[in-house]
Amino acid sequence: MRRVMLTGGAGFIGSNLVKLILKEHPDIHVVNYDLLTYAGNLVSLSDVEDNPQYSFVRGDVSDLQTVKKAMEGCWAVLHLAAESHVDRSILDAGPFLNTNVIGTQVMLDAARFHKVERFVQISTDEVYGSLKPDDPAFTEQNRLKPNSPYSASKAAADLLVRAYEKTYGMHAVITRCSNNYGPYQFPEKLIPLLINNAMKDKPIPVYGDGQQVRDWLYVEDHCRAIITIMEKGVSGEIYNIGGNCEVVNLELVKMLLAELGKPESLITFVKDRPAHDRRYAMNIDKITRELGWKPEHTLSHALPKTVKWYLDSEEWVGSVLSGEYKEYYKKQYGDR
Repeated sequence: MRRVMLTGGAGFIGSNLVKLILKEHPDIHVVNYDLLTYAGNLVSLSDVEDNPQYSFVRGDVSDLQTVKKAMEGCWAVLHLAAESHVDRSILDAGPFLNTNVIGTQVMLDAARFHKVERFVQISTDEVYGSLKPDDPAFTEQNRLKPNSPYSASKAAADLLVRAYEKTYGMHAVITRCSNNYGPYQFPEKLIPLLINNAMKDKPIPVYGDGQQVRDWLYVEDHCRAIITIMEKGVSGEIYNIGGNCEVVNLELVKMLLAELGKPESLITFVKDRPAHDRRYAMNIDKITRELGWKPEHTLSHALPKTVKWYLDSEEWVGSVLSGEYKEYYKKQYGDR
């Protein structure tokens, strides 16, 4: 059985990826390595914690000794762990540099030490900067032009991965994805925030004029792309992952309100954040042509499914909003 270390496995994308691997890949043992910061929620994985193919290690990606111990015997590393909220990075960039840059360097050093056969760096479309309305979608050849401390930290991490692949001959691949949506997303992100506020008839905050454009990718599609890249990705390459679904933010908000049966009068325009990127769009021709992946979900199909999941998961949402989920680790793992 192949051991795969997955950092940030208690987060939104990570928990979905853990579940998908365990469901469809009986030859893989997942080592979930997560520090359990505010966005790490083991409740999301309570249904798999007793699976013999799964183990959890609490640790910081910037702690070399703990990382090396957890990575022992691993065939591949899927490095998802990151501070990822732009607004938080504007308030304090320090944690983003420590986790996203130093943490990636530590992960790479540990992978070199153990001679790990596959290293997959999970990055973001935000490293490319912002597009104008008529610009073509980002390709893997676009220059890195990050505009926030968060995206700058991810760009720096990507360059470290490239440097280690070139300098040390590591098998390393970089993925860059567009905006994800789906189950288990922390409620400070747009879609779960909107659903939660709307169901309580609270104002829906929209930055600036709401005309920012994002490409939306259902999280299950993203997870399948990561697995495909782990198995078939070519060392030294970059693969863009997107949903082929550009939507104006304000239109997305209106779609969600209509799905929830709530009035558009809940929309409240707020002051735009500094250096807010106007548009992201991803060209996914490379991963489709070379690895055979393409998104299976459309927004019209997966958005209602996402809304239903949050409406049916009030206990999960409540535990996150109240902070109760933080006690789950102590209850389940405190004596282990």
